[in-house]
Amino acid sequence: MTGLVWNWKTFVIIMVLLTSHQQLLCAGNIPLLLHQQQRFEGTYHIGVNYGLNGDNLPPPKDVIMLYQRCGIEFIRLFEPNSEVLEALQGSNLLVSLGVRNEDLQSLALSQTAANQWVNIYIVPYMNNVSFGWITAGNEVITGPNAQYVYAAMNNIYNALHAVGLVSTRVTTVVSTAILAKSFPPSAGEFSPETFPAINDVVGFLSHTGSPLMINVYPYFAYASEPDHISLEYATFTAKEPIMDGNLMYYNLFDAMVDAILAALEKINGANVSIAIAETGWPSAGRPPYTSVEIAQTYNANLYSHVIKEGTPRRPGNLMDTFVFEMFNENKKPLGEEQNFGLFNPNMQPVYRIFESC
Repeated sequence: MTGLVWNWKTFVIIMVLLTSHQQLLCAGNIPLLLHQQQRFEGTYHIGVNYGLNGDNLPPPKDVIMLYQRCGIEFIRLFEPNSEVLEALQGSNLLVSLGVRNEDLQSLALSQTAANQWVNIYIVPYMNNVSFGWITAGNEVITGPNAQYVYAAMNNIYNALHAVGLVSTRVTTVVSTAILAKSFPPSAGEFSPETFPAINDVVGFLSHTGSPLMINVYPYFAYASEPDHISLEYATFTAKEPIMDGNLMYYNLFDAMVDAILAALEKINGANVSIAIAETGWPSAGRPPYTSVEIAQTYNANLYSHVIKEGTPRRPGNLMDTFVFEMFNENKKPLGEEQNFGLFNPNMQPVYRIFESC
């Protein structure tokens, strides 16, 4: 997660009024998630990020069983881990596997290196693990490794096809920090600094049909400007919309996604779809902006939203969505970063979301 770009001050008065007239949904009224909802064209799935930055986390085999028991169908790994990949065999979970940021340069500069990466981390498991996505880097298109993302994606794509994995999507993960403008959403525009890298990536995604994966955190926007952004707007409980032309925005999540979509349209990427690589809300660590009740409200309403509808800009396009994250991780920086988990390390829920666990 990186810093986000916000331009919300033009609607301070609206948001203050909105804050004064709306009440947060009480935790007792939050519906449990529905599973295996239908897309307009097929089955819709929900996923959860699985991080390993803790010294008290359960064994991967137990974690995979927890995913299955909860009915979670997607799992995102930030980098290859042999113990986790072994545990995933035969699980039927659809896997998003990340390439470490520091490996991008070598994979970009050498097709042989990309072939080796696939032969080490994919081929031994490909008959019993379903690889849905390979993500070349996480939030690197704001830094020095941005120049390597497109070539790394292309080489990984070639390597996957060489071993017969023609349906695995190759993409990268970006944050909203790549935008120079984000409000109103229709004004979304990539920054000049990120344009060369994102332009190449978008061309690749347009050609291959893979989605752009994005990290979307209304929490950080709200916590940084609570006087300008209402808690209700940030947690899907607003009653009055913010207008952008004829489009009505009842939540910040949609506004953030549509700012990226508008930016894509400006660089000939209108046919590129979006998937949500990370979104979530911490349950502790930064009061009053964090609490179990607020985190549960956000995540429950998020799921109810994404399984039913797209955004105002693309209302018919449902997005594959991964919540951040499975566990509270004690090796992360103190505070909110340690408290995004749906579960404690003992595998007890921080709050109930899923019907079966």
